[in-house]
Formats: sequence, C-alpha cells, structure tokens
Amino acid sequence: MQILQEKISRDKLKVLAANIFVDMIKGVADVKLGLLAVDAELHADLESMLLDNGSEQENLWGFNLYPDETGDDFIEFDSLINIRAWQGNRSRDVEDENVRKQIKDLISKYIE
Repeated sequence: MQILQEKISRDKLKVLAANIFVDMIKGVADVKLGLLAVDAELHADLESMLLDNGSEQENLWGFNLYPDETGDDFIEFDSLINIRAWQGNRSRDVEDENVRKQIKDLISKYIE
C-alpha cells in the first residue's frame, strides 16, 4: 500500500497490480487533499491509511485501474466504500460526474 508522491508509469502500475490481482489494482482518491493511494487487497485498507493521514471520509472514493486498458476501460468506479446514502451515493459506483472528473484528474496527475 502506498500514497503516491510522484508520477508512476503504467509499467510500474502493472508490476504493482501483479502483486495481488494480476491485471487490476485498487485505488482510493482523496478528492479534497489531492491524494491517491494504491495497491491493496481491499479499498477499505487504502481508505484506512488515508484516514490515518488526515483525510476525511466524505472525500474518499474507491476505484480500480486496469493498466493494460485505455480510455474508459482503464478506470472502473466500483468499490464498497463508495456506498454512502448520507452523501447521495447509493451504489458501489461513483454516481456524481464532478467527483468522477476529480478522480480522473488525480489519476492523470499521478499515472503516466
């Protein structure tokens, strides 16, 4: 598990993905602080790490990355941590398009 501090390549992402899921890597974004955590078996583990580092729950969103894919197939907005009726998100998906854009922007910032 790690909070990205600098850009990483898709090749490095593939190496990290191979540690657990082979072709996929889990991630959690803090859309307020601009942080991206990756490489855990559960989104909840990354969420916990970010919370321990000062993030707030309402700003954390889970996703999956598929390093061998491009375009819309690269990012999957699917995580149990995204289910929060109190924020209007009633599914595992990230339903708010603005939040999706913030996550995509963070992924673009940290993954080349």
